[in-house]
Amino acid sequence: QKYGYFHCKDCKIRWESAYVWCISGSNKVYFKQLCRKCQKSFNPYRVEAIQCQICSKTRCSCPQKKRHIDLKRPHRQELCGRCRGKRLSCDATYSFKYVV
Repeated sequence: QKYGYFHCKDCKIRWESAYVWCISGSNKVYFKQLCRKCQKSFNPYRVEAIQCQICSKTRCSCPQKKRHIDLKRPHRQELCGRCRGKRLSCDATYSFKYVV
């Protein structure tokens, strides 16, 4: 699980998600997310680890690297490629947000 930054090139809408699922050890994304306005699917343009690579904490205050990760954002299941058509949603599965 990683944190992703999305941008719809048609609507110019940007959004973020703490529910980006990648192949282990890489930033290759498994599931796209839909733009809430035009319903086109996109991969994130940027992905970063949810845990800080320096201190290994989810919520860190390392001075070397400013991180912008908001784990409190609501997860829009109807726009998520993983949640759509599944009985188990992303935020119902084990997540780093419960470790905090």
